[in-house]
Amino acid sequence: MTDTQTLPGRKPGGALARWFSMLWADKFAFFAALFLLLALLCALFGPLLLEAVATKQNLRGRNAPPFDLARGWIYILGADALGRPLLARIVVAAQNTMLVAGAAVLASSLVGGTLGLVAGYSRRSASQWIMRLGDVIMSFPSLLLAVIVLYMLEPSVANIVLVLAVTRIPIYLRTTRAEVLEVRERMFVQAATVMGASHRRIVFRHILPVILPTLVTIATLDFAFVMLAESSLSFLGIGIQAPEITWGLMVSQGRPYLTNAWWLSFWPGLAIILTTLSLNLLSNWMRIALDPTQRWRLEMGGRRNG
Repeated sequence: MTDTQTLPGRKPGGALARWFSMLWADKFAFFAALFLLLALLCALFGPLLLEAVATKQNLRGRNAPPFDLARGWIYILGADALGRPLLARIVVAAQNTMLVAGAAVLASSLVGGTLGLVAGYSRRSASQWIMRLGDVIMSFPSLLLAVIVLYMLEPSVANIVLVLAVTRIPIYLRTTRAEVLEVRERMFVQAATVMGASHRRIVFRHILPVILPTLVTIATLDFAFVMLAESSLSFLGIGIQAPEITWGLMVSQGRPYLTNAWWLSFWPGLAIILTTLSLNLLSNWMRIALDPTQRWRLEMGGRRNG
């Protein structure tokens, strides 16, 4: 019986309460999850609520300093060179930043994970061809490859997602293949083979659920890396272009004013740092929570705190 199934005598929400208790046991991961939830809400609803405010220019308030509420609470983080409130722009920019990173991670994990399953489970020459493909991609520095491709192509959202996804495929390919090579030799897989289970059932029913927690943990860490890569490309001027907004683009736009208006780059840079730090903390928690041999640490901590 899996952890998500309800045991006799256990309340229906018992599994959810247990996971929340384990999250509460790690206070750093708990507050990291809260911050990521806030960032996700900003990405979902920020453009609907604040897009008009984020794009409205007010030249009288250009480079307005932070913590000055004379123009209203929306200017608490200051204003940019065109008088647009930084708080509203950071909230709106969360959508593009999260969208690019999430789409790239999802695409690379699906493609890399599928190829890794084939390469790990198959004993044919196809697995060798797949691994050589991963080696070819890894032979190019990911950020340098992205710079070259985006200089040749139009720096649109689709091209950025495509380039970042391709460069991250070998991570999931190699990890999935290594996990499958180890899991396929276990007794329960051998038993399923002897009982006549199809290859599809063995892969998706017996192998994939075992390696999925590892892939989820890697994807959480990779999300932070891809977000930093997108911010770097935007900072170099070959990422998402204005009038679209991303945190990296905001840092780039504030670079000429670092000496007299540091807040133009500081606040979006702080958003990038906090999001990356939160993803790393949550990934470390997931590594323990999804491992049955180490989960007891969080479970004991949750009982003490409860």
